Order: sequence, then structure tokens, then C-alpha cells
Amino acid sequence: MSAVAAIKNANYFDTLSAVDYLDARYASASPQDVIDGALKYFGRRFALVSSFGSESAVLLHLAAQVSKDIPVLFLDTGKLFGETKRYRDQLIERLGLSDVRSLSPDVNALDAKDPKGALWTSDTNACCYIRKVVPLADALEGFEGWASGRKRFQGGVRSLLPHFEASDDRVKVNPLAFWTKDNVADYRDAHSLPQHQLVAEGFASIGCMPCTDRTQDGESERAGRWRGQTKTECGIHLTLGENSKILSSS
Repeated sequence: MSAVAAIKNANYFDTLSAVDYLDARYASASPQDVIDGALKYFGRRFALVSSFGSESAVLLHLAAQVSKDIPVLFLDTGKLFGETKRYRDQLIERLGLSDVRSLSPDVNALDAKDPKGALWTSDTNACCYIRKVVPLADALEGFEGWASGRKRFQGGVRSLLPHFEASDDRVKVNPLAFWTKDNVADYRDAHSLPQHQLVAEGFASIGCMPCTDRTQDGESERAGRWRGQTKTECGIHLTLGENSKILSSS
């Protein structure tokens, strides 16, 4: 029996055991090896979550080199730029991604909590929760590990990211955690990957249209997200408990 099988079959298996196992083998590995290791460990219980934003092509290209069949979860919040959806379609075709799943918020939840579609003007945390956090949590049922494109250089709570971390009984994988902005740009250029159209218009980090602004010279790349607020994350990278505390205090 392999070491992976032994851990999975043991009664003491939990998320922390999986993190320890993966970290021991891939803590200093390349992004592609991190993805490959996670896929070998979790199999079809591993997915990527992508915003198809300004730097998404790099992680998606790396993943496609490992397997074009890895499920890719895309949150279609109903508030995205049209350019983002077109970029998604462009990358799907360019990279040959075969299992991209678009997730939408529950219609009944929107009717009850955001019937006019303007919740973002009064409570951005609640808006993110029903349009992003809940749909992703529902979609992740059945998955034991998921990866995103977060990186340390993006700052804030991301500045100490490891390759593997435990959250809500799943393993979160950060293949690009240790890459610099130059690493990302060099990889994109080396593989002639298309850029999101809005980057040329001054958008360094791209989310929902109402809560995304252009950045100015000298600002961090996420400075245009929730401009003028203390909010820096939509919530999908927080635990459900952390989200509940934020909502109860807002």
C-alpha cells in the first residue's frame, strides 16, 4: 500500500494530516509540481478556483500542463465585467480546459436579500457572501482540496501564504504563493498568454464591476478593490466562521 493510500485509509486521517503530508513533499516545489502533487493526492476531489482575472492565465496554463481535466470553478456573480466572461471563454479555448464550471448565486437568496441588485451599495460583505461565498461553499462539496492563484506579494493576509493550508476541513493549495510579480509576468510572456483586456485600462486586480477600480502608480495591485473601505477580501478565502463574524458585525 502506498503512503498516500495508507494515510487516506487510516482512522486518524484529517485535513491537517493531509497538509503535513503534502507540505513535507512539496513545500519548496515548483508551482507545476505543487499542482501535480495535489492532483495525485486528491484525484477528482481536487479543483481550481479561478476568477479569470488579471493574472489567472498563468495558474490555468500551469494546471493545463498537468491535466486539462482538472475542474475549474468560476464564480459568475452576476456583477462581473463583460470582459471577464469573454476572457474566460478565450482561455478555455486557448488552453483546452475541459471542465470549467460557472457558479451562480441562488436565485431565491437573491430575491430575498438583494431583490434590486444593489446590496453592494449598503453591505459589501453580505453581497459577497450570497454571490460568492455560499455558491463556492456549495460547489466545493465533494472536493477535499482546491487551489487558487493567491500570492505573497499581493500583501495583507496573503503575505505569509504557504503552499498548503487547512481551512473548513479542506486543503487549500497556493501553487504561486512564492512567485514574485516578475515571475508571473515572465511566465506569461514566455508562453505568450493573452492578457485580460481591462489590464491595459488600468485595472490591476479585477473582481465585480461595482467594487473594482483602476489603480494609480505606486498603489498595491489590490488597491482598486473595495476602494475606500477596510475590506480587502471577498470572503472565499476566509473560513465560514470568520465570514459569520464579519457579517454579524457589519
